[in-house]
Amino acid sequence: MSKNTTINLRVDSEIKEQASEILSSLGLTLSDAFNLLLYQIRIVRGLPFEIKQQPPFELNDGHGSYICKYGFTHDYSKFNFDSVEQEIANPQTKVYNDIDEMWRDIDLEDTE
Repeated sequence: MSKNTTINLRVDSEIKEQASEILSSLGLTLSDAFNLLLYQIRIVRGLPFEIKQQPPFELNDGHGSYICKYGFTHDYSKFNFDSVEQEIANPQTKVYNDIDEMWRDIDLEDTE
C-alpha cells in the first residue's frame, strides 16, 4: 500500500519529544506509530484503547484525598486513622522520625 497522503498535526512539543524517544527505542518513527494507530482503528472499528471520563471527586473530604498531577485519585476517606493511632500508642510498635531511619533499621534486620 503506497503512502501518499500527508497529515499535519498540532501536538504538544514536549509530548512529541518524549514519545519520539520511546518510539525510537522501539525502532519506530512518529509516522510509523501514527500509521499503526490508523491500522488499529480500522481493525477494531474504533480507538484501540478505552477513553474514560474521571468521575467527579470531592477533594475537600477532610481526610487528605486528592488528585495528583498524573490524574490519579488518592482516596484516604476510607482509611482508618484510629487504628493507626492505636498502633502508634503501643510501646512495642517501632516509630521512625524519617525515612532514612526506617531504611537503616530495615538494612540492620537484613544483616541479622
